[in-house]
Amino acid sequence: MAIYEYLCPECGPFDVFLPMGTAPQARNCAACGGTARRRYSGPNLSRVHPALAAGLAVEERSREAPEVVRRPDARSGGAREGAPRTASKRPARPPHPGLPRP
Repeated sequence: MAIYEYLCPECGPFDVFLPMGTAPQARNCAACGGTARRRYSGPNLSRVHPALAAGLAVEERSREAPEVVRRPDARSGGAREGAPRTASKRPARPPHPGLPRP
């Protein structure tokens, strides 16, 4: 079932639950019986999953103030900023011998 919104010139907006794709362009108002035209509106996104809401909030904050990401320092076992890159100690991948190494 989908929620369709209609606008009555006398009574104002009202919602109707109908199967998806079956809403007519005009409908009789339940209160006054006048003709109400269908009004198109955005989807109701007020109930989103908490994980999605948290992700959207992080994304919204990162637009104005993105997080600064730095390489780990030598004390934590990683490379320092500005240090030359050395060859990777990862094992070679036989299926991909022609690809460039990082």
